[in-house]
Amino acid sequence: MSEHHPRFTPSDDDTQDDDAFLERELSLSARGVELVRMEGRVFLRFSGAVRVDGLHVEYRLVPSRGVLAKPSKWRKMDLQARRELVEERATRDAVDDLNQDVEEFVREIADQADEFGFDPMLFLHVLEELETSEPAEFVFDRIRQRLLHAGEREQEERHAARTKESINLAEYPASFEVASKMARRFIALLGPTNSGKTHRAMEHLAQADSGVYLAPLRLLALENYERLQNAAGADGEPIKVSLITGEERRLAEGGTHVASTVEMLDTKTPVQVAVIDEIQMLADRDRGAAWTAAVCGAPASTVYLVGAPEARRAIEALAERLECSLEVHVLKRKAPLSMEPSAVRKLRNLKRGDAVIAFSRREVLMWRDMITEMGLSVATVYGNLSPEVRRAQAERFREGQADIVVGTDALAMGLNMPIQRIVMTTAVKYNGVEEEEISAALAKQIAGRAGRYGVHEEGFVAGYDDDTHDIMRSLMKEKVPPVPASGFAVAPSLEQLHRISSVTGETSLVKLLKRFVHNIDVPDGFFYPRITEEQNERAEWLDTLDLSIAEKFTMSLVPISTRVPTLESAWSHWAQSLAKRKVCKLQPHPQELFWQNLQEVEDTCRMYSAYAWLGYRMPEFFPSIEEAQTLAREASERVDALLQQQNAAARKRQSKKERSRW
Repeated sequence: MSEHHPRFTPSDDDTQDDDAFLERELSLSARGVELVRMEGRVFLRFSGAVRVDGLHVEYRLVPSRGVLAKPSKWRKMDLQARRELVEERATRDAVDDLNQDVEEFVREIADQADEFGFDPMLFLHVLEELETSEPAEFVFDRIRQRLLHAGEREQEERHAARTKESINLAEYPASFEVASKMARRFIALLGPTNSGKTHRAMEHLAQADSGVYLAPLRLLALENYERLQNAAGADGEPIKVSLITGEERRLAEGGTHVASTVEMLDTKTPVQVAVIDEIQMLADRDRGAAWTAAVCGAPASTVYLVGAPEARRAIEALAERLECSLEVHVLKRKAPLSMEPSAVRKLRNLKRGDAVIAFSRREVLMWRDMITEMGLSVATVYGNLSPEVRRAQAERFREGQADIVVGTDALAMGLNMPIQRIVMTTAVKYNGVEEEEISAALAKQIAGRAGRYGVHEEGFVAGYDDDTHDIMRSLMKEKVPPVPASGFAVAPSLEQLHRISSVTGETSLVKLLKRFVHNIDVPDGFFYPRITEEQNERAEWLDTLDLSIAEKFTMSLVPISTRVPTLESAWSHWAQSLAKRKVCKLQPHPQELFWQNLQEVEDTCRMYSAYAWLGYRMPEFFPSIEEAQTLAREASERVDALLQQQNAAARKRQSKKERSRW
């Protein structure tokens, strides 16, 4: 039988005594070496000093192979084994190698600190003070990171200061050189829908020797372009008028007047009269900056500001800031507008002249189908349709070919139609995040389309169901809050981004936009920098491509929904082609339109319009402008035809049902 003897494990006191013996026996301190137990490790630490370009830096560091063992393992080793391990790791070469590494590191940090304007000892003094078991390379990396972060903070502060010095929004009006040097006067024509305010402003524009009409929508620009074409000027002669939108140019030879979308304002050509429509859009989150620019930059002797009464305070504040005289005319609605005594409740209670309002394309098409199956003909209007299709649908309703128009709140702006009654299917709309009740301002703008002056003596509003009817009744009584009289949105211009880039050296569009929003000087908040979320999201991806600042900026503004997969694919293809310096020509396949469903044809139309927009800005890479416009028109005609076919098919189904009943 074998005997079992208890295994002897030295105590910590015994181990420490042995370690002290080893240090004395091997003369470690004379070589600048310590044997240390800390942080669950037993390790060697070398001490020394280096001189680099006048810097004297002392250090106490663990070499790369300085960690010997965990304390539990170290205690189990006999004295001879420990001696051999220490002798193997604490060689003269190891000491010299660490000294060489420290010298190179000190030189590296000294050079980088000098670039940022820092004292290198702010970062290097810790080499002597650190109490850690980590090898030197890890310590070096932490110091590098600390210096890098300090440098980034310093650079950020320097760039922020330079950006603030380069752009002062208090001077924003002066950036419009022509307008700021003119003696301009403002005339505000404010009133609800159907008060004749736009008509009055357009009469003054037609009588002027030169002028510009600025619209919120291509549809309104087109409508008033045709209005000016059909009007006589002050000399009794036809007016030579051009149409300029992002996607289209119809330039009249020797033209004196322009109808354009507000973003397309020419700030360099002086005119006699400018009409800025829907002035309350100053408060719009995404597009308000275009109205700020128009008010500040319209180079006209007389500027008509046309819109809702709640814009009055904002207009007065802008006129005072711009030192322009201001006349305010408040107009009243020409035909009365009343709530129906009760909700519509049933489809058979709809009647000719009604406009049925829903808040999504899907809901609009659903209501259209339900109404046509009652035997009524329907015109359809929603935001996804091109201006040409919306106008064609509205024309059918105007001429009596359609009994009822079904649409979204796209009906609320433009499209003068002989609507007698607005019927709201809901008072709730998706705001991009969640469903919420519509504002009193939107409710009144939609409702105001009822009772067209000169067609109907009175307009009416109703909810389809009782709840919607009650909500609309409350909203019609609610006071609309005024447009804020400060914090007018200013969008970045390419010139401003180039200015920021020149003082910071940055070329990333995301960073330049961020600097514009956060770092430019906004002394009193009267003008305020703003970018859209969509532009910022696009900028992140565009920064991954080999594009100039100007190219990235232009691509970030293409009017196309990147939330629709086919449109996002087209947009990203254009951007990638541009980065590769490839000319991107359209390959028309119009016959494909006949194989696409309604949604696909609508998206195809929007894609061609967006290409035309891009073509006007970069014709050398996107030259097929005329083809794009032709294809967009063909797609619009196809959409219109599909809407008519679907309308007719639904009525035919209803007719068959009626015959079968008989």
